[in-house]
Amino acid sequence: MHPLLARSRLSIYTVAWIPLSLFLGYLLHSAAHLTWLASIALAFPLCLVYQFMCLSAWYSCKSAPLGRTNAARLALTHASAAVLVSLLWVQLGKVLAFGLSRFTALRDLNSRYVTAIPVLFAAGFLLYLLAVAYYYVILSLEASREAQARVMESTVLARDAELKALKAQVNPHFLFNSLNSISALTSIDPAKAREMCILLAEFLRMTLGLGEKSSIPLGEELHLLERFLAIEKVRFGSRLEMRENIQAETKTALIPPLLLQPLIENAVTHGIANVLDGGVISLTARCTAERLTVAVENTCDPDASYVRRGGLGLANVRRRLEARYGNEADMRVAIEAGIFKVQLSLPLEIVSVPIAETLQEEAAR
Repeated sequence: MHPLLARSRLSIYTVAWIPLSLFLGYLLHSAAHLTWLASIALAFPLCLVYQFMCLSAWYSCKSAPLGRTNAARLALTHASAAVLVSLLWVQLGKVLAFGLSRFTALRDLNSRYVTAIPVLFAAGFLLYLLAVAYYYVILSLEASREAQARVMESTVLARDAELKALKAQVNPHFLFNSLNSISALTSIDPAKAREMCILLAEFLRMTLGLGEKSSIPLGEELHLLERFLAIEKVRFGSRLEMRENIQAETKTALIPPLLLQPLIENAVTHGIANVLDGGVISLTARCTAERLTVAVENTCDPDASYVRRGGLGLANVRRRLEARYGNEADMRVAIEAGIFKVQLSLPLEIVSVPIAETLQEEAAR
């Protein structure tokens, strides 16, 4: 579609021709020596017609795009079009001059029109080339916007693909550890092994469909963590203690699904499991007007190799935050006095009201 055929743009385009009409009238008066009345009577109707004739320049610009058309063809295309359109414009001016000469005040306009032909032709030629330059600017802007849109689309697609790949790594990693635990329990305590199988099935059922979601409420993530810890409690019993300090408002905050589960899993596998007497895992969530802060702390052996070098779970969480929030999210890892701490800070996004009410009802039950 022609970029100027929209109603608002066409109105602006028409108004822009008013000063051009006045300037053409001045040229006809000074260069062609027509009277002011004859100059204005010719200039305004001719410019009204010529503004629509110049719309055709858009199609010649589309047929000869910059960068893909050699200079000779470019010059020949637009110069030929400018000559043809200008000649047609001059002929229309001749018809108009003949019609206006019927009026007494303009009776000599038809005979004097020959002096205006060079001025009209030159003006028409230049105005057409001006329209060509204007349309090339529009085409360049459109190409730039399309290129930006393609870059943005490819960035979003790459980020989505990375998020899906990272989420796909989380579940198999947890499943592998859980199956190993069940395998170990089958020979030691078959009853606990069966219980763990049931809890694992329930956890996996709850995670179905999370791969299709870009974010879930923190309250839903907490429910998943409860099921996960129920599985681990079968293994560790009283050696594993969980403490939560969750601000009520944070439960409606949106986070990427299964973002916290690797942190809790690491706290159990690489923290509590390596301490003879077990320990405590603490989960804290706070929010301000613009930020959500979540901290996971656990008892650990400060000399463990995992604590010194980090691990796959932490790397995945960091990469998911970068893929989802870019530089707007932050992850800090620290160890002090036998306590391993991971703190996440991310932009606060609140779930819609109906979903928030549903979560509150579930929490009340």
